[in-house]
Amino acid sequence: MKHVFRLWQGELALEEAFWNWAVLGGLIVNIVSSVLFLFLIIADRPVSAFIAGYALSVPYNVIVSVGVWRSAGRYTGERRWADLARIVTVTGMILLSVT
Repeated sequence: MKHVFRLWQGELALEEAFWNWAVLGGLIVNIVSSVLFLFLIIADRPVSAFIAGYALSVPYNVIVSVGVWRSAGRYTGERRWADLARIVTVTGMILLSVT
């Protein structure tokens, strides 16, 4: 939980927040929630599917988006990398949250 709090605060290095949490973690969380959603839809449990599909992924996507955004604000390297991380993360998490 300590790492999630540090992510939320933007205290992680941009590289860690983006690659570990947004890219790798985002893929894992969103794939697992999508598979669970599909399994429950096939089992004719639409309410459970909706909850499982969105209750896990959407909060994760919001936390990661805020964390990467804040980490990018503290990034001391070239601004274009921070801006690109923000754009890619927010766009990706929005797309993963609504599909």
